[in-house]
Amino acid sequence: MMRPRKMKRIELTVLKRDADRALEYLGRRGVLQIGAADRAETPAVQAQADASGLPSAADTFERIRDAAAFLSVSLREEPAADARLPEQEDAELAESICGDALRLRDRETATAAERDRLSDALSEARSFANLNAPFSDLESLSYLTLRVGRIEPKSVNVLRDALGDRGVVVPLGGEGRILAAASRKGRFALDGELAKASFAPIRLPEGFTGVPAELLAGLEARVADADAALAALDEEKAAYAKRFGPALERLGGAYLMAVAVERLKSSLEATRTAYRLGGWIAASDVERTVADLERLTDGRVSVVSYDPSEVESVVNGEEKVPVSLDHGRFVRGFERLVFSYGAPLYGTIDPTPFVAVSFTILFGLMFGDLGQGSVLLLLGLLAGKGRPKALARFSRFAPALVAVGIASMVVGLLDGEVFAMDGLLVGPTRALTAALTGTPADRVLHLMPERGHLGKIFAFFGFTMAVGIVLNSIGLVINIINQFSLGRRERALFAKTGLSGALLFWYAVFMAIRTVLGGSLHFYDALGIGIPVLGLFLGSALYRLAAGERPVFEHGPVVFFVEGFVEVLESASYYLSNTVSFLRVGAFALSHAVLAFIVFELSDMVGGVPAGPVFSAFVSIIGNAIIILLEGLIVAIQTVRLQYYEFFSKFFTETGVEFSPFRFSREVQQ
Repeated sequence: MMRPRKMKRIELTVLKRDADRALEYLGRRGVLQIGAADRAETPAVQAQADASGLPSAADTFERIRDAAAFLSVSLREEPAADARLPEQEDAELAESICGDALRLRDRETATAAERDRLSDALSEARSFANLNAPFSDLESLSYLTLRVGRIEPKSVNVLRDALGDRGVVVPLGGEGRILAAASRKGRFALDGELAKASFAPIRLPEGFTGVPAELLAGLEARVADADAALAALDEEKAAYAKRFGPALERLGGAYLMAVAVERLKSSLEATRTAYRLGGWIAASDVERTVADLERLTDGRVSVVSYDPSEVESVVNGEEKVPVSLDHGRFVRGFERLVFSYGAPLYGTIDPTPFVAVSFTILFGLMFGDLGQGSVLLLLGLLAGKGRPKALARFSRFAPALVAVGIASMVVGLLDGEVFAMDGLLVGPTRALTAALTGTPADRVLHLMPERGHLGKIFAFFGFTMAVGIVLNSIGLVINIINQFSLGRRERALFAKTGLSGALLFWYAVFMAIRTVLGGSLHFYDALGIGIPVLGLFLGSALYRLAAGERPVFEHGPVVFFVEGFVEVLESASYYLSNTVSFLRVGAFALSHAVLAFIVFELSDMVGGVPAGPVFSAFVSIIGNAIIILLEGLIVAIQTVRLQYYEFFSKFFTETGVEFSPFRFSREVQQ
């Protein structure tokens, strides 16, 4: 029987000058789970800040993210495989790139804000340009401040230079008459510069109306200049992103690692010169890990390892040993299905190989179609290669998709279905069955109700129940072995899912098969049923007697016997419902065949109208797509349900802890 990988507890002491290299190695390989018990209770005691005054990795990473967002550069969610912790030159490069990018952003922000102010002023000035309103009333404008007066003609250009982007100066004729305009926010700066230029206001004639055309032209020119400046900044930003984008992506990955290392170091026990960390590691990885750490640190590392039985917190039940599974590519694709329900206890049987086989068989039985199965197979192959990118995130499930695709194709080959068409394989199937049995048949499996084939349908339902009996039995055997391994002999022998319950289930199945085949009941059947029933009924008392102890009726004999009676009834209904539940496999296989039949009939019906072949192909494509998406989802859900409630419930009475090592990437090549 396959069990989770053997684990070791290690304690590692490394000098502070070697800590980054050691943690980078551990994070890259993903071999060490650092538990809460291995963290410092008061991180501040050892997390003393460096005297260098350099920004932290987290601060630098935030600057990199801000710069990347401004330049529209996509950063990875986790470091690339070839990423390395940043060094001094990386810090300098990051500071240079981020500084330039963020200064460029500030320029863009300021220019955009100025353009908005000018645009608002121009819009408001235009709205008043043709109004027959006194000029003096225009001082109430929200965005615009206007001043009309006279300065020395030689001071006009000086005033323009002094105002810069803060205002507009428009000559109104000879003798130094001008109109000056600024935003409402800039009126104080405008009045200050006008005062320096010895500005003398002109009292306009009573009732003078409108806004001078020169002012509108000046504002329009300023808005155009701002638009041109923004366009130039866009080009500058695009060029900068093209030049430094790859470097920014690399730095992002490096500082992702640095942030993880920085956070880990801040939580570790430490002295002035060294860090201490500990945790769980697979026993098979200890030798290589120690050798690599000694090489990286030139021997400046201390490692002590312990078996779980030597760890006090494990022995007294305060801590569970994490569970790490080691499978080939096919079985690994089903690990998440197991862990989504719960991790097996350390030292117990790993159910993943059984799940991989049973899930594949059950899905294939319910989704039998040669063509539709080939679509699942193709999706699995594409997901495994990570192409297109939309499927890359499902790469870990690629083996499972390939497996269920092949299983569906095999069952589809047996029942003659190819993309909901049941006539394409009739010829080859008749030739094959004639060669093997001497009697030609259109198909090996008959899932659609047809006259003369109802017996084969019932036989198929019986086969699905047989699959359920086998799967239930495997779960019982796993549980019995697990309970003995954990030293829980009473549960192993007398529980509902222990030996007594299993014997009751197996003998009941034996009697049912014998009866269906025409046999009769005998006197020994009473013993075959009675002995396991007695084990369930008197389990705790029998166990104490076998151990040489006196039975204890904690709540009195009456309660004891009532509990025993209820246990027997519950066991009988439990196994009956578990077995009958597998009839759903045949039911969903039948529903899949019916859906395929409906699609085929609809496609055939529209084939007789004008442009019939086109409509027929359209109906066939849409119908098959619906079946693959809808029926595929339903079948997957039902298969998961059978695994959870009929298989896992036999032995998942207590869950363990999944191995979760410190690592930079979710997908780590061990």
